[in-house]
Amino acid sequence: MQSPVFEVCVGGEFNSIHIVALPIEIVEPFVKNGHKRVKVVASFEDKSISFHAALQKRQGRYFMMFSKNNQKSLGIFPNDYFQLQFFEDNSKYGVDVPEEFEAVMLSDYEAYQIFESLTIGKKRGIIYMISRYKNSQTRIDKSILLCENLKRGIRDAKDLLKPL
Repeated sequence: MQSPVFEVCVGGEFNSIHIVALPIEIVEPFVKNGHKRVKVVASFEDKSISFHAALQKRQGRYFMMFSKNNQKSLGIFPNDYFQLQFFEDNSKYGVDVPEEFEAVMLSDYEAYQIFESLTIGKKRGIIYMISRYKNSQTRIDKSILLCENLKRGIRDAKDLLKPL
């Protein structure tokens, strides 16, 4: 399932620099098919990025968050119009999983079991925490630290990547 390409801007009717209002005719087919999250391709001029997003509803209108980092990557400013296209999100966690994180999890079954027992939102948050590191070795090191902290019983997100 995929949407046609459509045009949006950041801000607009929700009056926030991190929110994009979405056309109901684009969102409803996804929501009716049980998709609360979508894979998004955003394009502006000669740049394009992809990410996962939650389809949210407020006051009868649909919207999604569009981070400052995504805006910077595309080179857009509030009220710039850019293109979006939605695709069905078939990922396990609703986010792209770094290879390093996946490899470390596969090597530590106990930590993997603990990780899998967490809520989907908490799992996604942990994956985002690991993903933000640009260096592959850092992602490996942080994934190992995460596994150790999970096995120690630490569940608070702010403490999961802190060495003891």
